[in-house]
Amino acid sequence: MSTGSRVLQRVVLPVDPDQDILPLYVEGELGQPPVVAEDVTTPVSAPAEHQDVAQVLSRRSFGVEPRSRASFGTYFNAFPAAYWRKWTVVEQVTLATKVSGTGQVLVYRSNARGNIYRVQGEAFEGAAGQTFTFTLPLSSFADGGWYWFDVVAGAEGATLDEAHWEAESDRPQGTVTVGVTTLNRADDVVVLLKQLASDPALLEILDRVTVVDQGTQHPEDADGFAASEAGLGGRLRMIRQANLGGSGGFSRGMSETLDEGVSTYHLISDDDVRTEPEGILRAVTFADLARRPTIVGGHMFSMFDRSYLHSFGERINPWRFWWGPVLDKYEGHHLDQGSLRGTAALHRRIDVDYNGWWMELIPTDVIREVGLSLPVFIKWDDAEYGLRAREHGVPTVSLPGVAAWHVPWTDKDDSLDWQAYYHERNRFVAALLHSPFEHGGRLVRESMYHQLKHLLASQYSVAELRLQALEDLLSGPEHLHAQIDTRLARIRETRARYDDARVERTPGAFPPVKRKKVSKRGDGYALPGGRLGNYLGAALGMVKAVRPPSDLSREHPEVEIAAQDARWFLLARFDSAVVSLADGSGASWYRRQPAEFRRQLTRSLELHKRVLEEWPELSRRYKAAIDDLVGQEAWKATFARTEADDR
Repeated sequence: MSTGSRVLQRVVLPVDPDQDILPLYVEGELGQPPVVAEDVTTPVSAPAEHQDVAQVLSRRSFGVEPRSRASFGTYFNAFPAAYWRKWTVVEQVTLATKVSGTGQVLVYRSNARGNIYRVQGEAFEGAAGQTFTFTLPLSSFADGGWYWFDVVAGAEGATLDEAHWEAESDRPQGTVTVGVTTLNRADDVVVLLKQLASDPALLEILDRVTVVDQGTQHPEDADGFAASEAGLGGRLRMIRQANLGGSGGFSRGMSETLDEGVSTYHLISDDDVRTEPEGILRAVTFADLARRPTIVGGHMFSMFDRSYLHSFGERINPWRFWWGPVLDKYEGHHLDQGSLRGTAALHRRIDVDYNGWWMELIPTDVIREVGLSLPVFIKWDDAEYGLRAREHGVPTVSLPGVAAWHVPWTDKDDSLDWQAYYHERNRFVAALLHSPFEHGGRLVRESMYHQLKHLLASQYSVAELRLQALEDLLSGPEHLHAQIDTRLARIRETRARYDDARVERTPGAFPPVKRKKVSKRGDGYALPGGRLGNYLGAALGMVKAVRPPSDLSREHPEVEIAAQDARWFLLARFDSAVVSLADGSGASWYRRQPAEFRRQLTRSLELHKRVLEEWPELSRRYKAAIDDLVGQEAWKATFARTEADDR
């Protein structure tokens, strides 16, 4: 194939008029960062003047007011040069802009430290669709940096008619199947399907959209489904199956794509997201031009605070074997308050261990080699897949400009509900497969610490689920497929036995607060300070945990505690407490049970001791079983078995 020009990234504007997300696409003049003390850990960033959504003339056209500046050095329109230099065969990029009116097109670049340099520019006067091109090398972006451009309007104003970034390439154009897993989110699925059908350029490379429906409220019954289906032009396939969790739904989508044998890539998508269709085009193009087979992931913005970049890059701490942001002090960022151009931390290239499965593009050849998801129902399936792929020489790149809006996990605490079982078991399974340490590093010890905290907090349902998770872990890898469709029912049965899992949604559902003794300093609600205070709280909590609770505390809660204050060392002070949920939708009445505390503490010590002692053999067993766990035939057997059981 002869060398030709390949569009890498189009400059786009919001699909629907939305002032809240306009700063992700276009901004005005860059302001000055605030002056802060040197010991403040929050990164300093500079804001930019906001533009008005009325200036959006079309999906690709923007009107610039007279004597003002519009900068496209934004999340969705700046070019992430460092990522293209590191991971792809592209050595230089061409910016092509079409403008009208009077003004200037000014091209800028940055480095990994966030320093900004003007590199090229062109003036235009009385233009009507005049095109300017700028050829820009990628040679100086080893550690970070972006390219972008501004349009500065003269006295008559100016218009950006359209712009894009392109490069020479002889690589073939890949195609994609989008796999969506849903559980009773019919309206969300309809909106997502509409978004996927909204971009003609995306439809050109979209082979199929496979929706795996695991619920009882079906998208076909939702308003607007017929129109969304028609917009996809016969590309939509609906599949119903038993609820096998995210890992079961995503694996079904992967398996169907492999069987069809048409698409170059399979894109995993949550059902409850809003997507930027241009991001899917960019992910496919990036993967097409990657130096080697590469998984391309998208970032996550908050569904509610829509300019808040919630996840910019994820990693696994190998010693703790726990996930977290690559930038320790920078888990999220408000791009409407601190612009990309003015936030130095966002200019360094971020290399990741994995990408969340709210949006991830995987080459089908990689799926054939690496396998489908672990059969773990929910939690850690995406993180484990990234680690497994890396062991096969396949990197994951979280690519700026590729993103979805999703409900952030900061608005809930799923480690305290039914998902506690999966958090515990699946973290251990992933560590048995991938930890570089003989006994899992700090994982077993840290698990015991957390277990003790839950017990001191009277979170007995959580502690019990975590114990069941370790028991199943010790039974061996065979239980993963065998229990994937039945474990959730047993989890719900377990939770039904405990007070801390019973949620009341109605205010006033609990008896009024009463307590015999009140501290001279108030109600004892103040949180202890420092590590010494925590240790003292643990010691006092252990003493209190085995003593009989007061009779009054069985009939009345001693205190009401807000979710953000419900720390173990505070809860350990009380015989009973009403604790609100993290999402504010209800509350539970925690009541101390000394006999349950002693029973679970004894089991906790025994099980953690067993896991530590048996770690080398457990690790060998799980690693030996990996092909059977993630193989397509094993998953097909599970699909067939659960389908038969569901009838």
